[in-house]
Amino acid sequence: MARYKIPALLLLIGIICAAFVLPGHHDFDLAKQEILFRKIGHEVLLHSGDSTSRVLPVKKISDSEYQITFANKFTYQTDSLVEIVRRALAKDKLADKYVITVLDCSGKDIMFGYAVYKDKKDDIDACSGRKQPKNCYRINLKFQAAGITTSQKGLLLGGLPFLAIVGLLITRSVQSKKKQALFAGGDNSTDNSKVHFKDNNEHCFRLGSTLFYTDKRLLEFSGQAVELTQKENTLLLIFARSPNTVIERARLQKEIWEDEGVIVGRSLDVFISKLRKKLENDVSVQLINIHGKGYKLEIHQD
Repeated sequence: MARYKIPALLLLIGIICAAFVLPGHHDFDLAKQEILFRKIGHEVLLHSGDSTSRVLPVKKISDSEYQITFANKFTYQTDSLVEIVRRALAKDKLADKYVITVLDCSGKDIMFGYAVYKDKKDDIDACSGRKQPKNCYRINLKFQAAGITTSQKGLLLGGLPFLAIVGLLITRSVQSKKKQALFAGGDNSTDNSKVHFKDNNEHCFRLGSTLFYTDKRLLEFSGQAVELTQKENTLLLIFARSPNTVIERARLQKEIWEDEGVIVGRSLDVFISKLRKKLENDVSVQLINIHGKGYKLEIHQD
């Protein structure tokens, strides 16, 4: 009988996953939204006095984020942009929660941004009354992720009890194997970037000769402790999880500053500089700049 459990589980998971990829009205709604976003770009150009330049096809960056691009350089008034977006999204019932950012065409610097929430007291206001210089711009629109449909919820909830039981059995099996491995001698890995557990509540990354305590926001090297700020801690954690790997600049900005609504272009460089200063005593660890791409935490084995 055991041989039939795996196919049955895979069948159930397949049915649930299918509910989330059924097209329904999704493609139609997406097409409508892209037309709406191009109209926003068209109105921005008209307000700048440009009635001939083209608005390029809208780019879908993720399931909830889109980018409007333009064929030529233009100038815009911040107040006009805010009002154009507000009117357009209100008509399409998308105005509950969204973040607008205007980037230069290099994609590295955010020139202007603001956030709108359903509860107005949480809004992050845009800088008003400023005319931006003529340049190559991109406008990003990020919305609160949409929830699943009623039919998807019903199918998902119907399969949850079974999945919970299977998950419990798998978890117990994995825990049992871990205990057996522990008693058999444990993990002999010497990976310098491995996460170590000093006790049940304290997590520590070993970066070269430096210990990085994430929940204490602390670096320890040769018996000396250095404190980290919240953002420094978050930034270093991203690098610690992917040592010797290039992390894109855009990803770092998105993960650290996205919730604040507005990202100051050079904030990342400032925090990178501060982290370098706090890691400088350990010559086996280097936070280096990869020109045009991002940054990499290089860890050299002793």
